[in-house]
Amino acid sequence: MDGLFVPQLTYGLVIVEAVRRAATVPIEVHMMVERPDESAIQYARAGADIVTVHIEGLAKTKETLAAIEATGSQAHLAISPGTPVSHVEPFLDDCSGVLVMSVEPGFGGQAFQASAIEKIEKLQEIRTSTGRDFQIGVDGGISTKTIASVAHAGADLIVAGSAVLRQTDYADALRELEDLARKSK
Repeated sequence: MDGLFVPQLTYGLVIVEAVRRAATVPIEVHMMVERPDESAIQYARAGADIVTVHIEGLAKTKETLAAIEATGSQAHLAISPGTPVSHVEPFLDDCSGVLVMSVEPGFGGQAFQASAIEKIEKLQEIRTSTGRDFQIGVDGGISTKTIASVAHAGADLIVAGSAVLRQTDYADALRELEDLARKSK
């Protein structure tokens, strides 16, 4: 978050590098920034396993995705609620995944926008009909009430921030969400 694409600011490269040295779990960096073309590559080099960039902010989409993937990181494209799937379709062979935003980027705790389900279904249809191999993710408003529908639609990477972080027992909250997602498939 750069204070431009979304109003907030967030951590930088030093944090990603430090987490990479200490962590054994995958690190995903979701770049909600204007013109992430150069900085996305820096985050990949810093140790991010997945670098997600918004299609709306990219100047050189194909080149940026290739540069991220060349570092050994996965390049994912994100689409905001107002952006149609057709904007990422030309780049599905160039990325490892698509993240459907089911809220406006930048603020946690927002209500889930059901229009995201149609986008997930469209991406799933493309993935199935073309045999392309990319992940479908969803981020925003995920809860015990929404997770089954996004998993059933085809999402295989689900971000559940507030649904976990607002609970006293994170592990319990995660188990419940995972169980609901598995049962919906």
